[in-house]
Amino acid sequence: MADIHIEEFYKDAAIALVQLYNAFPRRVNLFVEDIAGADEPDEFGLHSKRHMACFGTLLWLAEEGLLRYVDTIRQEALDQAVLTQRAFVRLSSPASPDLLEENHSDSGQDLPPAIREDFSTHIHTLRNALRSGSSAKISRVMQATFFHDRSDH
Repeated sequence: MADIHIEEFYKDAAIALVQLYNAFPRRVNLFVEDIAGADEPDEFGLHSKRHMACFGTLLWLAEEGLLRYVDTIRQEALDQAVLTQRAFVRLSSPASPDLLEENHSDSGQDLPPAIREDFSTHIHTLRNALRSGSSAKISRVMQATFFHDRSDH
């Protein structure tokens, strides 16, 4: 993918969704710094483009109905953020077989059925993609999870 801002968008969105899934159903503060890294505002108090892009990603996720929050904490965080039902169900649902094959070197057939079921979810494939550090893999998993094969489009 040639557009680095889109790769960063997918990575920021993935990190935010995993953080919220890990805390679900608790409401948590979602800090831009925890997602995009440390940022020092300039002499005028303005954040970097990278920081603002991550903050924009969080706001976009809320506008698209994937998370809710009570308020913003300046441009630093979302206060009391939580996944929506739609995002929780999507992340908890089984991923497509082709996405699973791409993200698992071993089929996991020797694992107990409950573990195999957990490993087949979108959240598991998203965590694996983030662990890999591959922008291309993160982008593919995010697209497959939230932007492809959707009946509500």
